[in-house]
Amino acid sequence: SAVRSERARQEKEGERSMKGISVVAPLFNEEGNVLELHRQIKAVLEETGLPYEIIFVDDGSKDKTVELAKTLAPLKLICLRRNFGQTAAMDAGIQAAQYDYIVTMDGDLQNDPADIPKMIDYLEENKLDVVSGWRKHRKDTFFKRFTSRGANFLRWLIVRDGIHDSGCSLKVYRKECFEGVHLYGEMHRFIPAILKIKGFTVGEMVVNHRSRTAGVTKYNWKRTFKGFVDMISLWFWSKFASRPLHLFGTTGLVLLMLGGVSGIISVVIFIVHGEVGNTEWPLLTALLLITGIQFFVFGLIADIVSKTYRETTNDKSYNIREVFDSASPEQK
Repeated sequence: SAVRSERARQEKEGERSMKGISVVAPLFNEEGNVLELHRQIKAVLEETGLPYEIIFVDDGSKDKTVELAKTLAPLKLICLRRNFGQTAAMDAGIQAAQYDYIVTMDGDLQNDPADIPKMIDYLEENKLDVVSGWRKHRKDTFFKRFTSRGANFLRWLIVRDGIHDSGCSLKVYRKECFEGVHLYGEMHRFIPAILKIKGFTVGEMVVNHRSRTAGVTKYNWKRTFKGFVDMISLWFWSKFASRPLHLFGTTGLVLLMLGGVSGIISVVIFIVHGEVGNTEWPLLTALLLITGIQFFVFGLIADIVSKTYRETTNDKSYNIREVFDSASPEQK
């Protein structure tokens, strides 16, 4: 009908109107970089010819970052009440983004905005959902490169997301990637891994990396430690989030079996010698049985919590790419 055709036309126009670029950059004490960062991003985005928005998220800066940012246009400035960390700031910006392509980057000018159009082209040409930047030729200190390589090796062992440089903030996502996804801790480093678990396609592209010219690095050993803890959490989530009983229940059953064997040995010793004496077998039996029961019960509780989480949130253990219905128009 004419009404249906007009509605379809409006929907298509609405889709086209959202085909744009949202750039999200967390800032923390970047008064020496914020003006130039905005200038470079704006110049690159205007050349694309697509609608765009620049979103700066101030993460509790103590210098003139916010004061300077308020003089810029166009700009959507989100100010957090205090310093919540880069992941929280990035999540706030991502949730505020309105366009189809969401680009994340650091606010220290080490990421090159000129790479943004190339990454979007790479994403479209290869039909990807995520393109992660790879700082193959890094312009950082030896200590920072050394710790980063160590973290990448651990990530390869534990997470296996296929990304060379998960610490690079310069990434391009399709907006649909973040439906029902929120970030916490130091999880911004593992967004590609999280999305890969959900079934999104992830690629990587070599990008330009520049030396810091103003401000000081926010990288320290605390972030490394937090990142490692989040890596373990991500490993558990990817393997056992939907079936925690498989991990804890199996561990509990193995401990119960070992406790049973230890108990049998204790009984044999008693039969042969008439007493157990000062052997460690009775104590080991009790320890294994009690621990095994605890693990199994914990697995049951974790399984109940996991099911409750799935039922009370929009987070599913699967992700649908598309739905194709071959029914004829008359049947519809």
